[in-house]
Amino acid sequence: MLEFLPKEISEGLEAARKKDQRRRSRLRVQVGDAVFPILRFWHDGFALEADVSPRLLRGLVDVYDGSRHIFQCLIVASGVEDGELVCDFKRATAVREKAALDFWREEHAPIGYLPSS
Repeated sequence: MLEFLPKEISEGLEAARKKDQRRRSRLRVQVGDAVFPILRFWHDGFALEADVSPRLLRGLVDVYDGSRHIFQCLIVASGVEDGELVCDFKRATAVREKAALDFWREEHAPIGYLPSS
């Protein structure tokens, strides 16, 4: 149906769709000091708006949901498709609030000990 509309109207609809995606998405990617909103996110990649992001994006980036740091991703490939910078990552490591344990914790082990009197 969009192919029958005048060019100006179809461009306006596309701009409104992108603006709505940016507004609804809380996800953002941070590369150094630069921050870019994520339009779409899937299991092995994400898409940014090509107009406001660098032409190629590679290396280690941080993904945030609002102010909460959720992933650290290693981007191995990126390319522009339909006005979006599509980034594929090799790994996405979830960020934890506590450090990983370097020992086995028993399931029913006591949390703490009381001193003997």
